[in-house]
Formats: sequence, structure tokens, C-alpha cells
Amino acid sequence: MSVHQDHKDHAPSSVKCGIITSSDSRTEATDDSGKLIRELLLKAGHKVLFYAVVKDEAKAIADAVEQASWTCDAIITNGGTGLGIRDVTITALLPVFEKTLPGFGELFRALSFKEIGSAAMMSGAIAGVYHGRLVFCVPGSPDACRLALEKLIVPELGHAVGVMGR
Repeated sequence: MSVHQDHKDHAPSSVKCGIITSSDSRTEATDDSGKLIRELLLKAGHKVLFYAVVKDEAKAIADAVEQASWTCDAIITNGGTGLGIRDVTITALLPVFEKTLPGFGELFRALSFKEIGSAAMMSGAIAGVYHGRLVFCVPGSPDACRLALEKLIVPELGHAVGVMGR
């Protein structure tokens, strides 16, 4: 048995998750991406203990991640990862990450490139560790959220959280 498979075999099957949507226009009622993330996490057997829609403002985003970190082992933000002047999720969170996982953003953009072409380079998708919690920052479109969750986050979430707990 490989070390990777051994880690996966001992990984938690259910992870306590938080979802944060950064948007100046969406509300809980119109947050299709947040609803999709919740659906995909629950379908995979994870728990969603925190959910918030916040304005595209650095302090609001950082405060929501801080609050989610009190009860969640993994936090998924959506929105605010692009080139727009109001896209501040990366600016708000990157400086407070204890570690970054460059592979997440690299793989996300590679997978995205296959679907949308060169526009994928404009995504600032990143992942990192904040207060010992895993944080994924993905674009706000439902298609981008589905891609990130189905291809990257859900398949490795328990494994990643399990490795962090060692």
C-alpha cells in the first residue's frame, strides 16, 4: 500500500466546512455558487457549519474567515479572485495565510484552461492555511465552483485535513 493510500484510508470521511461568498450583488437568496458548494459538500458527506455572504471588502472577508475558523476545519470562499478593482479576496487572505498550497491554484487554472481557454490565467484561485484551517479561494461563478469542488477539493478534502492534524 502506498503512503498516499494509507493517508487516505485514515482520513476523516466528514469534514466540518464553512462557505463564504464575497459579492457586492449577491444575497443568500441569490447565491447560486454558495448553494452549489453546500450541495456538493453535503453530497460528499461533509458538514457545513458556517455560511455567510459578505461584501467585497477585505475586512469583511477576513472577519468571516476568522469567524468560520472557530468551528470549521476547511473554509471555501467564492468570489473576489479576479482582476476587478473590487476583487479583494486574495489581497485580504494571502498575507494572513500561515502556508500556501500553490498546487491548488495551478491545478485549478490548468483544469479551467481546458474548459475556458486562456481566460483561465485571470483567476487568482489560491489555497492556504489560516489558524490551522484549510482555506480554498475560488472564483464566484457556479461553473468555477463546480470545477474546483468536483475535481480538486472534494476528492482530497478529508485527506488534506487528516494530514494537517498529524
